Amino acid sequence: MTQTVDYYMNNHLIHKNRRLSTSTSEWVRSFSCEDLKPLIVCRGPIRKEAMDVYGEMGITHFGILLSEKDSIVYPNALAPELRQLTDSRRVHRVPDYTGASKEERVERIHQIIRIATDNGYDSIFAGYGFMAEDDEFVAAIENAGLKFIGPCSATQAGAGKKDEAKRTALTVNVSVTPGIDNVTARTLLKKHPTREKLLAVAKSDGLACDAKIINDPGISLEDLADHILYASYAKGVDLFSIEELCAQVQAEVAAMFKKYPQSRVRLKAIGGGGGKGQRILGASLLTVKNADDKAIAKAAAEAPTLVREILNEVKANGVGDNKNVLVELNIEQTRHNEIQLLGNGEWCIALGGRDCSLQMHEQKLLEVSVTQEGLAAAIAKAKAAGKKSEVKALESDLTVLKRMEEESERFGKAVGLDSASTFECIVDRDRHFFMEVNTRIQVEHRVTELCYSLKFTNPKDKKDFFVVESLVEAMALLAQHKERLPKPERIVRFNASVEARLNATDASLSPHAGGMIRYWSKPIEGEIRDDQGISMLNPDTGLFVKYKVAGAYDSNIALLLTNGEDRLDSYERMSAVIRSTTLRGSDLATNLEFHYGLVNWFLGNNVNAKPTTRFVVPYLTLVGTLKEEANKMDPVYAFLQMKKHYAKRIAEQFPDDPQVAKNMSALLDRKGTLITRPMERLLGDPHLLSGWLSMNTKNFRIDDGKVVWLRNPLGVLNETYEYLHMSFRPHKPAAEIIWGHDNELLQQSLRFSRTLREKFGLARDEYFKLNEFLQNDEPQGGFDAETWEQIRSAHFGYEAGLELLGMLFMIGDNTRFWDLRVEEDLEITIPEYLTDPDLQARMKKILVPPPVTKADEIVAACGGMYYAQEAPGMPHFVEEGMHFEKGQPLYIIEVMKMFNKVYAPFSGTVDKILIQGGDGIIIQKGQPLFKVTPDEKFVEVDPNEIEREKRALTTKYLKAVL
Repeated sequence: MTQTVDYYMNNHLIHKNRRLSTSTSEWVRSFSCEDLKPLIVCRGPIRKEAMDVYGEMGITHFGILLSEKDSIVYPNALAPELRQLTDSRRVHRVPDYTGASKEERVERIHQIIRIATDNGYDSIFAGYGFMAEDDEFVAAIENAGLKFIGPCSATQAGAGKKDEAKRTALTVNVSVTPGIDNVTARTLLKKHPTREKLLAVAKSDGLACDAKIINDPGISLEDLADHILYASYAKGVDLFSIEELCAQVQAEVAAMFKKYPQSRVRLKAIGGGGGKGQRILGASLLTVKNADDKAIAKAAAEAPTLVREILNEVKANGVGDNKNVLVELNIEQTRHNEIQLLGNGEWCIALGGRDCSLQMHEQKLLEVSVTQEGLAAAIAKAKAAGKKSEVKALESDLTVLKRMEEESERFGKAVGLDSASTFECIVDRDRHFFMEVNTRIQVEHRVTELCYSLKFTNPKDKKDFFVVESLVEAMALLAQHKERLPKPERIVRFNASVEARLNATDASLSPHAGGMIRYWSKPIEGEIRDDQGISMLNPDTGLFVKYKVAGAYDSNIALLLTNGEDRLDSYERMSAVIRSTTLRGSDLATNLEFHYGLVNWFLGNNVNAKPTTRFVVPYLTLVGTLKEEANKMDPVYAFLQMKKHYAKRIAEQFPDDPQVAKNMSALLDRKGTLITRPMERLLGDPHLLSGWLSMNTKNFRIDDGKVVWLRNPLGVLNETYEYLHMSFRPHKPAAEIIWGHDNELLQQSLRFSRTLREKFGLARDEYFKLNEFLQNDEPQGGFDAETWEQIRSAHFGYEAGLELLGMLFMIGDNTRFWDLRVEEDLEITIPEYLTDPDLQARMKKILVPPPVTKADEIVAACGGMYYAQEAPGMPHFVEEGMHFEKGQPLYIIEVMKMFNKVYAPFSGTVDKILIQGGDGIIIQKGQPLFKVTPDEKFVEVDPNEIEREKRALTTKYLKAVL
């Protein structure tokens, strides 16, 4: 049936009339924001969302700021919102948003303010980019007489900087992660270890220090050093070198390793965010019970390199920049939870939590709502099912959530929070630790919006109120009316919601820039698609406009969200959303299949499971083992061998009637594509196979190496077509759906099977009982002998060949797929072998094989910006004539705002460097970078040998199912 409702442009979950000026209440009308004139200075999904919300609020004078990296060439629009905002006077441009250096950043701040004042804007909205948490940027906006739609500069300074936030948290009795928040002060003290020497530095550099502080004999040396450092930032001078900072961090890291054995240490830039500016070190010590000084020194020696990477990533390596780095204990078995906050400077309200533990390289992937109402409902459901361990685990989560919400509100009041922010914690079973505050709206804010709305009530009349369902709207209201807004009441919308980040990454979740989106199916009912406007059709032709996935920005393409009555419902809807999504393009790679496999893994196990931040990499490694095994399978060969098996079996049963064998062969031929097409799809994509195996966990068992079906394989086959979104739909191309003749045969088979099952009064999962009935030569169920024989023959014919599906279960069994499991207390057991770094690296290459190359070349693993050295002025990683070892860094590739070191896949000697220059050169995937002489000769694999191996394994699996 053709979809008539446009769920992209008219989605009741996110679109509504927000014009308070049309209310019959004078009090409500007084909060209208129609005279607000905001300039939107961010990109990504939040830019279009702000445009939509402002338009719905009746705000007519808003504008957007484009970076010159945003192509405004219509066919390849990187700013597809231009199809919506057609008034060119409200579209402004800057070279980029933040600048490449401190000087450029200051210049950009003034440029943005000038654009705002010259064009009649009275406020600035920065979304969730770096600028949204830049206290200098916000202070400059305030000093220019403009409003900042977000936390004020004082809140940004007190809560946005990770070191200051941690100190504030300690003063209001908020539990924090063990670690050091003032390594820059300690670096300065290492160089100038006395009060006299510190004051001498301040005087010699002419720093404007507070007389009260420097003349206070009771102030600690570390606090004095901190004060002097802040004065140096204001003047734009450095008081120590990056090398001295690196040495101090290395010493602090070594001390942390000694204090907390078998632990890793996390380094975090105070101004990082979105996974940028963070590194973890010490993996080699995790399994060492009593590490000696040599092992600790070796692990800590990574620190200087990582500090430079961090400072480069957050652009804090300029003269006079605040280079403070947090040195924290990495809590290993943790979940990442965050509390949504909203305040007006006087009141602060918590709006539930979000679990963001499903992440990789500090990049969030799947974000799930955590609310008191949702947990209470889950506890009641678990109690009714008699799941005592699950009840206890959920009750613990509820207790922790209440504590986090209470602490977050205390913190918000302490810093005078006057807009939206997020209080981030790490949760370790029944404990939690404050991590940081993001003084901005978060990417995943809609997860909260789907769970709660805000009811603002007239203090003088309880019947006089208005309801806000958008945090972007709430931020605009706060910017315009701040102190006048009464503290709202949170109202439950839905008990659960979930967001999947659709990113431009390959099957191993590595960034993949440069692809072109040429088609995107329409959103379905219940789906929220925040995609920057990519799905907006050409207003003149009504056709999809192709979109270039550039490498200049982060990897996010869109946010896919849905809601539910509970977490199970929301996951099932998310599965339907992903299943219904079709993305096509050239050189396009996304994590859509990863999300589909992951969501279905949880649906097949337990959606209330408690994954830690370490879950995704072992899970991805497991998916890699599926692919490695699936690559050795040949379903077509299996089908032909199965035909031979049946031919032999029939010939033995009917030696005098060769026609029976011919009929059986013809019957199996009719089923060839019905069975092998979905199998080939599953074998070709391990993420799809992972989800399918998870959903079918209870449909089989293996006895003595043989697959035993617990459900009718016909039903499983039918659900497999649905799972793969290959069900029969007349308007779809044949390549994407079950073929007509296959569908007729499948539906006929299902009708027969259903009728027979109902005749015997059997449940869907009592297939083995049905088989026991059909084994009887004596008629069952009141049938006469002739009819009974026909039923048995028909059942045999309909089921014949479906055994092949069982080979997929054997892949799962052989790869120990079900060893990664959810326990009764909702903890996830991760088999130790899946944490092996060597296996993880090997499986990454299985998931995405490296580009084809010659034996004497090393080529680019992906496209992006090439750097030959760690930082400007540092030596190159390799030079011509140099010998390199396997695992040695060869170059850095910056792709989608992340810096990635690329390591040598083997040992050898660099004969020639094929890249001219060393900084900021754009390279393409597969481009030759080095001519080398490997230490060992590469042996070419014989394709015939590979084919023999595939057939041998396929034959082995066949024996388990036939």
